[in-house]
Amino acid sequence: MMNRLLNDLHSISKNAIPILDTIIPIHTYVPLDLSKDNGELIGINITDFSICQNYIDTVLKRKQGIVAYGGYLEERNLYNDTESFTATSSPIRNIHLGIDFWCAAGTIVNVPLNGTVHSFDYNNVVGDYGPTIILKHVLGTHTFYTLYGHLSLDSLDGLFVGKEFKAGEIVGRLGTPDINVNYAPHLHFQMIRNLEGNQGDYPGVCAKAQLPFYRKNCPDPNLLLKLD
Repeated sequence: MMNRLLNDLHSISKNAIPILDTIIPIHTYVPLDLSKDNGELIGINITDFSICQNYIDTVLKRKQGIVAYGGYLEERNLYNDTESFTATSSPIRNIHLGIDFWCAAGTIVNVPLNGTVHSFDYNNVVGDYGPTIILKHVLGTHTFYTLYGHLSLDSLDGLFVGKEFKAGEIVGRLGTPDINVNYAPHLHFQMIRNLEGNQGDYPGVCAKAQLPFYRKNCPDPNLLLKLD
């Protein structure tokens, strides 16, 4: 069943699917490494959104890009200042379960495939997503979900459960750091097979011991988007 879903996702399009403003050429999407093993980040307080933004801008300039993307199953230091990720009472959560798309605040976010609104919320706790939308998708016999986090507040205007979005339509815009809970502007895009009863939110970072479950429950979004 899992392999069939992955194959169906892969077959949706032969070409890369832009998830941000379609006027941004796909060739200007450039890979970004925010892993703890990136030597360029040694001694950099990457948890500070302005410092993080400066590093992203450096990478974009070097690679002549407009959108920096990456992060699926990446082990990061980005969450070291957030107690909900690093509390000693529970395993440290630092493995990223989606793909991040770093671009200017206000940038349009497009839906990559047909779906309906499952739920949405303003998750304004430090370390969370800020404004968040979850869409439900049905592909053949499969039902799965996509999550869009770190949006602008007005992205939630006019939403209701069951609202339809067609592939390519605008689902929202990237939020500013004061709205997206203190991150440099970006989209967190995640695919989820089972929401486990969650509404308007779902873990986007896991502990190493949880990885076997989340790797299966949150497939690589690039199976759909084909950016590599």
